[in-house]
Amino acid sequence: MILPITAYGDPVLLKKAQPIDKDYPNLSGLINDMFETMYNASGVGIAAPQVGLSIRLFVIDAKPFADDDDDEVSEAESKQLKAFKRVFLNAEILEQTGEKWAFTEGCLSIPDIREEVMRPANIKIKYYDEKWVEHIEEYTGLAARVIQHEYDHIEGKLFTDYLNPLKKAMLRGRLDSITKGAIKVDYKMKFPARKKGRR
Repeated sequence: MILPITAYGDPVLLKKAQPIDKDYPNLSGLINDMFETMYNASGVGIAAPQVGLSIRLFVIDAKPFADDDDDEVSEAESKQLKAFKRVFLNAEILEQTGEKWAFTEGCLSIPDIREEVMRPANIKIKYYDEKWVEHIEEYTGLAARVIQHEYDHIEGKLFTDYLNPLKKAMLRGRLDSITKGAIKVDYKMKFPARKKGRR
């Protein structure tokens, strides 16, 4: 089932999400719905707060990066990204290391805005998969970046939080338009300013 994606301005995107346990109702159904929602919106990752749920869950399928004809992606990294499909439950980033590097990021909750964000090159992360098997893994490059972007969502952060005040001020009008739903987007969204009968 394709779920509506929560738009910029909704308080759920600014809250630190809560851990869940094995008894969380219909978790496998939610995970499937999140993948379906992400694919429908041509995303490479989506976090539970983006579908209105303040829980520590995000999913990633980085295959589109592998299919990109980008000179920045090496053959080895392309191979890694092609197979990089994961479910992250109750994730905790243990380390962020390496030189920060710039990459243009976007977000399904903030359509039509893409900006350069600096992030560390390497991470070490602990998480559970959909079978509740614990993993401690290290990632680098684009895989590390996608994880950090989605992890921010469960920490109540958005990529726009990394922009300097001037850049954020310049985007204010466009961000307000997203909150109000005054944009054209080709996937289902839920806009904060349209709640409670307001249009």
